[in-house]
Amino acid sequence: MKTIIVTVFIGLFIFTSCSITNNGMTEEDKFIEDLLARMNLQEKIGQLNQHTSQWEMTGPAPNAKNTQDLLEDIKNGRVGSMLNVVGAEATLNAQKIAVENSRLGIPLIFGYDVIHGQKTMFPIPLAEAASWNPDLAVLSSSIAAKEAAANGLHWTFAPMVDVGRDARWGRVMEGAGEDAYLTTAFSLARVQGFQGDDLSNENTIAACAKHFAGYAFSESGRDYNVVEIGGESLHNVVLPPFKALAENGVATFMNAFNTIDGMPATASSYLQRDLLKGEWGYDGFVVSDWNSIGEIMIHGAAADLKECAYRAITGGSDMDMEATAYIKYLEELVMEGKVDVKLIDDAVRRILRIKYRLGLFEDPYKYSNTDREKANIYTDEHKSASRKVARESMVLLKNEGNLLPITSSVKSIAVIGPLADDDDSPLGNWRAQAIPNSAVSMLAGIKAAANGIKINYAEGCKLATAGRAFPTHLTINTTDKSGFSAAVNAAKKSELVLLAIGEDAFMSGEGRSQTDITLRGLQQELFDAIYKVNKNIVVVLMNGRPLVIPEIAEKAPAILEAWHGGTEAGHAIADVVFGKYNPSGKLPMTFPLNVGQIPIYYNYKNTGRPDTGNPEDNLWSSYTDAPNTPLYPFGFGLSYTTFEYSDIKVSSSEIAIGETLQVSVNVSNTGTVDGEEVVQLYICDKAATYARPLKELKGFQKVSIKAGGTEHITFKLSDKELGYYFPNGKYVVEPGNFRVYVGGSSEVKHSVNFSLK
Repeated sequence: MKTIIVTVFIGLFIFTSCSITNNGMTEEDKFIEDLLARMNLQEKIGQLNQHTSQWEMTGPAPNAKNTQDLLEDIKNGRVGSMLNVVGAEATLNAQKIAVENSRLGIPLIFGYDVIHGQKTMFPIPLAEAASWNPDLAVLSSSIAAKEAAANGLHWTFAPMVDVGRDARWGRVMEGAGEDAYLTTAFSLARVQGFQGDDLSNENTIAACAKHFAGYAFSESGRDYNVVEIGGESLHNVVLPPFKALAENGVATFMNAFNTIDGMPATASSYLQRDLLKGEWGYDGFVVSDWNSIGEIMIHGAAADLKECAYRAITGGSDMDMEATAYIKYLEELVMEGKVDVKLIDDAVRRILRIKYRLGLFEDPYKYSNTDREKANIYTDEHKSASRKVARESMVLLKNEGNLLPITSSVKSIAVIGPLADDDDSPLGNWRAQAIPNSAVSMLAGIKAAANGIKINYAEGCKLATAGRAFPTHLTINTTDKSGFSAAVNAAKKSELVLLAIGEDAFMSGEGRSQTDITLRGLQQELFDAIYKVNKNIVVVLMNGRPLVIPEIAEKAPAILEAWHGGTEAGHAIADVVFGKYNPSGKLPMTFPLNVGQIPIYYNYKNTGRPDTGNPEDNLWSSYTDAPNTPLYPFGFGLSYTTFEYSDIKVSSSEIAIGETLQVSVNVSNTGTVDGEEVVQLYICDKAATYARPLKELKGFQKVSIKAGGTEHITFKLSDKELGYYFPNGKYVVEPGNFRVYVGGSSEVKHSVNFSLK
């Protein structure tokens, strides 16, 4: 039996930080205090200042004023960090400017958005979460860290741990979905992969928990929008993954663009000082998001950039990314007595601490090694790992008549669709240093695995015709159907159709919020045209968010959710459709039946008027034009085999607060092929002080079961799983009656009751 451990413990401290000096301080603390004592105010403020690169660091600085100003700031110790400086040679040159010219020689820390790979791309984080296998997140993040470190980088702005319930918000592709428990498990795993057990190791980089907090709850799913959220949801849904990372050693935090109940998150002393650095005891540093300090003014919560600097530093934001508020105004604010220099000292200590743990004071150039850069990036081993993660991330949503896997009796396949021969979209958005058009397309993967099967390819239609870049809007093809006839002909002369549709890589991600998350452009029409001539269609979805596909779900006999699967996506798809790998993924986000249901998620609370069971009664919480239920629920996913659950039991019908309950179940593979099942445990607190969700995920295990075999699975429930947060942030475990469910999705029916006394 293969069991996934979902609790990850992270140890970051290098050995010297644990040794104690004669005065009771650690060597780390002594080093930092000695250095801090030698710094003047300008040098301290410089450590809080992060700039993006203004020129290619492998050559001399141009004569442009902004570039020359940045060069002088680095030389004078007025820059603590840089982002978007990539490459061993570039980071070496930039580091030398700082170390060899500034008075104290304090090294820079180089950051970059390493989200799901550096050059070798892995599936987008939402897809990876669909594997329900945190070990894969450790694997992919460790490889991403190894490649990033070889590129001279020290720090990634990942993982994104925002719990996202609204598929209209494009950045759901960066997270682990709609559930706090699953998000916590994957966030811990990703930090473990990035940081390892020793942050000074040359193959690890510092991670960053973002966006603190509430960003995914942006009103109407629109990026950067306001957030209005009650304390109960804030503490039970949004904050738990952040708290877990703070308590388990994530090196840095990033605050959020949004306001929460009118307060800009970047200026929130409640979030950053009271909770993070106070109650949670966090000793790393907080970096702003890009110009989020400057945006305090745009929110209407500061009159000018100087006031932005005041609000941010007093609120607990330690490093200013690209707003230039700190470097321009903090010294003046200190001189005026408006900002206590102790706040600046605290921020500097936190930044120096991470630089110390990275080993940059011992050797500021150790990451900038061109030999390691040549040896450690885009290797066959890394690409093989990407293929492994991609195939385990896929979710089989439908498989009528066992159309999949494709058997040897099939002699001809039509490969059709705007994404079928696309070797760029599988890379996904937030692609770091990936080479454009370097992914294995579905067509290439199918051809490589076809083994004598006739492949008839036709594109059918274009999806995007312009705007394929991070900062631009896509232009979607809505008129050109000239490829339809070739696609129809290919379908006619083939026994089976593989239709690749969904989203271009630049249709999801930052700034890609949509009111319409149905199939864009001509894709539905293309499906309809093919369906008229060949109903044996396997729809392969490639996308960065849940899509609304009711017509596809009704008509297509088979649907495989492949997401944006990374560098080896095409080979991974072929592994699944030809049966080399039995799909085992489960949805980390609910697929709505229509857009009007959004936000829709599994762990909703009951209402005072739930379903009456009477179809003639409309006086209950419902729609008049659609059901409340989704198209595909959270935790759902099929296999090429079948699983049955039996004998769910609890170790006792009654336990006391502080005791542990064991929950057991037998899971049998009742099919003819070996398979993996994600066994999911949910609880319901039937009557509490505050209304609780009807189901809450509190455990999962991914197990391999031989055909005809049975595995006995056990879970443990303790105060950690049975309590919840009151709106004031207090964690409470209340006596009462509970129902516990165990099964293969959030729609599980198998349950047993117990009481907590």
